[in-house]
Amino acid sequence: MSIFKAYDIRGTVPDQLDPALARRIGQAFAAHLGGGRILVGRDMRTHSPEIAGAVIEGLASAGADVVDIGLASTPMTYFAIGSQDVDGGLCVTASHNPGQYNGMKLCSRGAKPISRATGIADLEAACAAPEPDAAPERGAVETIDLQDAYARHVASFARIERPLRIAIDAANGMAGHTLPRILPLLEGVEAELLFMEPDGTFPNHEANPLKEENLDPVRELVRRTGADLGVSFDGDADRCCFVDETGATVPADLMTALLARDFLAQEPGKPIVYDLRSSWVVKEEIARAGGQPVRDRVGHSFIKATMRGNGAVFGGELSGHFYFRDNFVCDSGVIAMVSALNLLSRSSEPLSVLVKDLRRYHATGEVNFHVEDKDALLAELKARYQDGRQDELDGITVEFGEVGDPSWWWFNVRPSNTEPVLRLNLEASDAALRDAHRDELISILGNPEE
Repeated sequence: MSIFKAYDIRGTVPDQLDPALARRIGQAFAAHLGGGRILVGRDMRTHSPEIAGAVIEGLASAGADVVDIGLASTPMTYFAIGSQDVDGGLCVTASHNPGQYNGMKLCSRGAKPISRATGIADLEAACAAPEPDAAPERGAVETIDLQDAYARHVASFARIERPLRIAIDAANGMAGHTLPRILPLLEGVEAELLFMEPDGTFPNHEANPLKEENLDPVRELVRRTGADLGVSFDGDADRCCFVDETGATVPADLMTALLARDFLAQEPGKPIVYDLRSSWVVKEEIARAGGQPVRDRVGHSFIKATMRGNGAVFGGELSGHFYFRDNFVCDSGVIAMVSALNLLSRSSEPLSVLVKDLRRYHATGEVNFHVEDKDALLAELKARYQDGRQDELDGITVEFGEVGDPSWWWFNVRPSNTEPVLRLNLEASDAALRDAHRDELISILGNPEE
């Protein structure tokens, strides 16, 4: 399977990605951007220094000048690309994947994402072609430290109006590198910290907060310390998941709805973008708060492009990515954390009460199915559920009934971009209806993957 994915480059080291290939990717990336000045950051994985060094060598050999910011989270790299005079850049990271993985997330000038459709496929083709000759003049390599500048940038989002206590699980990822500079700038915030030491072997638990078991440490910390909320980060800190003061998970789509209210209170009438897996609550709450709900395809490159095109102030995905116009239209788990603190500081109610009225529908969460002929099965679903209201923005979405009616429900089934997998999300007016239709769709799609 190719390491050149829909939104990034990712594979196991050294069998799929090694320094030689990383160097070729650097050469190809320099050619793709037309040379110039290119920025590189890297995460804490054990092989990231070697992979990043090889990328830098490839960029310089192709004649590009390199700005090396060293150890950096993906959001810090986005900030660096957006704030510096560079033609683009990348972060060497494999996000939430286990320690044997590594990869790259790539951007052009202004921190605009590069996806398979806008460049990654070209990089793959270039790496498969004969190696080009070195440029007549080698590029220069400059090292700069942007940690304090990034901390000030994140802190500029803070509007915290009363003291709060937060429990944080950095999961031995990159949040543990950036937060020590940021937290002292958040006046009135007392932080209880867990697994802050960056460690690419992930000795405590997988750095994927979407898995409920990985939220158990922060739940326990919240309950033990009496924190107002808890947050757990993924490996490169571009995603986070929240728990309330009781330790209950607050799904990312419900956090999108809550945070949208807060952004719209500051900037009435603005568009808010959300992905189509999200609860119907999200568009209802955006509209209720006077905003413009904009439903979009899954994936950061789509969300960012739609936000730019619509002038949206904020966006959110079910996967725990939260996007901010004033963060170069990029996602940041740490800015999401600060935004949640802002919201709580202006409320006399705890998070569990704020989110209670948003738990009015019943969702399955995302369920994956191994399917070899994805197109055929999507066509079968389209024909079988033709009595519902259908759209094909991303896979197929079908809605039955009217929101609030006892018989109301909807589902989306969309194909993975890189695997023989279909992904199901379903929501209904009550749990029994949800379970009945979930089982009905499982009978068509096959056994769910673990």
